Amino acid sequence: PDDEDTQLIAWLARGRHVETAYLSLTRGDGGQNIIGNDLGEALGIIRTEELLSARRIDGGRQFFTRAYDFGFSKNAEETLRQWPRDTVMGDVIRVVRAFRPQVIVAVFSGTPADGHGHHQVSGILARDAYDLSADTLRYPVAIFGSPWTTSKFYRRVRTSAGATTKMNVGEYNPLIGRSYAEIAADSRSQHKSQGFGVLQQKGATIDQIGLEASRVNDVVQAATEGSIFAGIDTTWNRLRARSSRADVQAALDSANAIFRMVRDLYRPNDPSPLVEPLSRAVRLLRVARVGAGSRPWILLNTDLRYAPTMVDELGYTRLGLQPGPGLGTRAPAAPADAELWNGINVNLQRAERALVMAAGVAVETFSPAQNIPVVSPLKTGVPDTVPVNVVVHNRGRAAVHFVSAAIGNGRALPVDVSIAPDSTARVVRTARAAVLTAPWWRAISRNRPFFLTSVDSRDEAQRAEAQAIVAKVRLDIAEVSIDVMAPVVNRFADPIKGEQLISVAGVPGISVGLDRLLEYIRAGVPVSRQFKVNVQSVYSSPETVSVSLRLPPGLVPDSAVRTRVLTAQSPSATLTFTLKGSVPADRYVVHAIATHKGQATQAGFAVINYDHINVTRVQTASSMWLTAVQAVVPARVRVAYIQGVGDIGWDVLRQLDVNAEKIDPSAIPTTDFSKFTAVVVGPRAYAASDALVENNPRLLEYARKGGTLIVQYGQQEMMSPGIMPYPIQLARTAERVTVENAAVTVLSPTARLLNSPNRIVPSDWEDWAQERALYMPTAFDKNYTPLLQMNDPGEPPNKGAILTAPYGRGTYVYVTLALFRQLHNGVPGAARIFLNLVSATPAAPPRM
Repeated sequence: PDDEDTQLIAWLARGRHVETAYLSLTRGDGGQNIIGNDLGEALGIIRTEELLSARRIDGGRQFFTRAYDFGFSKNAEETLRQWPRDTVMGDVIRVVRAFRPQVIVAVFSGTPADGHGHHQVSGILARDAYDLSADTLRYPVAIFGSPWTTSKFYRRVRTSAGATTKMNVGEYNPLIGRSYAEIAADSRSQHKSQGFGVLQQKGATIDQIGLEASRVNDVVQAATEGSIFAGIDTTWNRLRARSSRADVQAALDSANAIFRMVRDLYRPNDPSPLVEPLSRAVRLLRVARVGAGSRPWILLNTDLRYAPTMVDELGYTRLGLQPGPGLGTRAPAAPADAELWNGINVNLQRAERALVMAAGVAVETFSPAQNIPVVSPLKTGVPDTVPVNVVVHNRGRAAVHFVSAAIGNGRALPVDVSIAPDSTARVVRTARAAVLTAPWWRAISRNRPFFLTSVDSRDEAQRAEAQAIVAKVRLDIAEVSIDVMAPVVNRFADPIKGEQLISVAGVPGISVGLDRLLEYIRAGVPVSRQFKVNVQSVYSSPETVSVSLRLPPGLVPDSAVRTRVLTAQSPSATLTFTLKGSVPADRYVVHAIATHKGQATQAGFAVINYDHINVTRVQTASSMWLTAVQAVVPARVRVAYIQGVGDIGWDVLRQLDVNAEKIDPSAIPTTDFSKFTAVVVGPRAYAASDALVENNPRLLEYARKGGTLIVQYGQQEMMSPGIMPYPIQLARTAERVTVENAAVTVLSPTARLLNSPNRIVPSDWEDWAQERALYMPTAFDKNYTPLLQMNDPGEPPNKGAILTAPYGRGTYVYVTLALFRQLHNGVPGAARIFLNLVSATPAAPPRM
């Protein structure tokens, strides 16, 4: 996510009406998040939705492989040690064979110049896909679909020297009043979790790519080609030549003539004259598609599951699967038939959409509820349905016939109503959820850096629609039957944001969950801690639910069971349990259990909700990690905490009995810092807050007068004057230690930060997640003293993980250890290091 060339996508899809898709190897799960604390798979869900939001703007389609983003990787070799090459290549082949492009454009070079190992692998596999997508020996048809030969292969180039094709993606479209570069900027700005908002530039904008391989006629010289499709037949003749049937050829000829006429007749202010010719074109293309044969690629069941014991390195090639009920029932067609069927189908879908729009038809489906209880197996007498209002508006100039409506997999019930122009018809149906609505790729638990739910021929929007609760409305427009699919939504007005649409989802009828996923306590120290359990019912009837906790030995709740009656008016409750006792140092699990009608459940769901993406429900376990840390915390310590990006540091300090107060950057000028023994600035906080940058001199003054200022890692902004007391130098591609178990050398064994109040020992560096440190300085002022040294295999040591410097009467500490990620993962050693950082302070706070 966010690596795509949105300008090229928008120019091709919106400007040239080219069927354009973006294949992202990962969902960006291992990145950082500047809009919230969601990381890992939750961040992958956010970034998936950001990509879908971007594609809705720029007009492209979106595909993924099953590869999990395991974090920054320095080279392709390291990446492919995590991702079995045959497996991710198999996914790429399957997508290419499903989409069947004439042209592939690689975003990356496939060389070390790409910087990130994931990027480099993307560039390598893009070329492999061009070379191998027709190879049925390595990639059998029964598993990967009908073979495909792509005509041309390009790469993005950074300079004009390697460019063979240049496009003005800043071309202005007077009909919409914007250029394609402006549309692309809007698309790119959807990547808000990564802080990728950009300006919308007007005027000429040149996008350039270089031709690397071609299978078209050599007459077309790379240096002189005017289009990426130069030498490729993109006319209707290409489809016509694929069929020897006279009826198919005649239908294609007639449809082509109609489309030329439609383009001539089109008037933006009145498209109604296009309805009749478009209806004829739809009928003709349906005839042609039938004549082209069956659907020419395998459409896998979303329920097809790959158990790790069945799969060699999670690959496809040795599964030995054969076509059958689980893989689809149609045999793959020959490549010629596949191209014919695909070409006809693309144009048919476009014609059907155009017909609905020209007729002025709009379909809306509303439900008063946002969630439907999933009852499986179905039971009688259980309120498991919700009403759905199906509304069809005819805003055109001719009557439209409303034939039938169905919700989900339910039976299509007849409506048989004629809707006059400027009229509306409404019917009520019921929706039932047979399965949970959740991101499809998480249907099976992830195995290492790979999701296990299979990739098939559908793009991401189609996969999401298959998981959603959707109404299927059949209409007759100009004597042509058209099925319009509309997601069932809950609609309401927000006083600030206006109309809000939330997709209706199937969720557990009774769900339970703790209010957080992770908690820290001090090992061996008596604790009295409140744990909150949220329980929710989506049934319309009153339901009695009992909640209990399953705890590690040593902890006892103040109540064994708490019971609540949940109603439609009060569907949720928060129950507070006070736990007392102590436990030895270790990692434990606390389970919340809800009992309803004699059945115990630990089903939960969370909602991921940001303004710029669709609301997503995520299945969760009703449990949390409990990390008991062997740690000493001096009573005198009092910390001012300025929160950073994806930062739970303040919560962790409070859970470990540190007196910590959260300070908003805008409040820095009026805060009395003389009461704090340390001030902590969270990760990437300077990039996220202009107020922090503006008020940073007061923090430096705090350190100069005797305080301890601890700043967690930042990026290039840390080299700006006035941010740090002494300069550091970051490489253009900042240095990291991405091997999470890389050896750590202590350079200053007697340093207070490594010995007080807790002695940092080798075990504190065990079980780290994803990386050791990031954005490490390559050089720093002589006033800094490095405490640690570490490096990835084959690289020189870096001493920038912890830098400490005297500043006036106080101390400045700069930390590039990936503490934010370790604290999210409950790593006890990272918590002990964090405690030392905030505790190694003078006995009294400075006078301000």
